[in-house]
Amino acid sequence: MSSLSTKMRTYHRYLGFFLAGIMAVYSISGIILIFRETSFLKSDVHKVQTLKPGLSSEELGKELHLRGLKPDTTIGDVVSFKQGTYNLKTGEADYTVSEQPAIVNKMTKLHKATTNDPLFYLNIFFGLSLLFFVISSFWMFLPKTSIFKKAMLFTLAGAVLTIVLLLL
Repeated sequence: MSSLSTKMRTYHRYLGFFLAGIMAVYSISGIILIFRETSFLKSDVHKVQTLKPGLSSEELGKELHLRGLKPDTTIGDVVSFKQGTYNLKTGEADYTVSEQPAIVNKMTKLHKATTNDPLFYLNIFFGLSLLFFVISSFWMFLPKTSIFKKAMLFTLAGAVLTIVLLLL
């Protein structure tokens, strides 16, 4: 076995063990994110928050992190919306939101980190590590073996499936 092949197998193995925990978190949070538009794992949480008085519905939606907030009715100083109420004069918002458990929120925050979040460095490292796993997997077996030839067929099948799914 060549020296490069041995090194790639060693790096692949130990990086895989090192990243086992984070791979589990990304896997679980990725599956949970598929259901983010549903009530899966969510429970209603009542909140009362004092905001700046006189906010527009757009500003209120941003402050409360409620997408597409639309006022239903306004009676006096109280604006009613699907999730609760907002007092234009006092700035008090009384509303209910559906939230996932704290640990699930943290996992999905890790999964969705952007450049505004220090976790994005971990995401870049993890993404590069996954790319290394893809490349180094081709050094796991000698090219002349039947296992390697079968691996190439599976690689081709996976690539074709990915392209088909992307084009749908």
